[in-house]
Amino acid sequence: MEKNLFENARDAVNRFTQRRGGKHDATSQHDMEAAKQAIQSAYSQCSQQEKQQLQQFEQEVESHHNNLQ
Repeated sequence: MEKNLFENARDAVNRFTQRRGGKHDATSQHDMEAAKQAIQSAYSQCSQQEKQQLQQFEQEVESHHNNLQ
């Protein structure tokens, strides 16, 4: 069974936020963009509760991105 868009977004955020090393390199930039894209795609096909979680995912990505800089 295929993963739905919400699960893809959650997985993309986890990949980005689990990165270690503290350097903001091209890979982490790519992971951040992938996470943001996955979140935006998921908004179109999710419940209201999932939308709230997607908003939290967006905040996590931004927070993690700011910590890398």
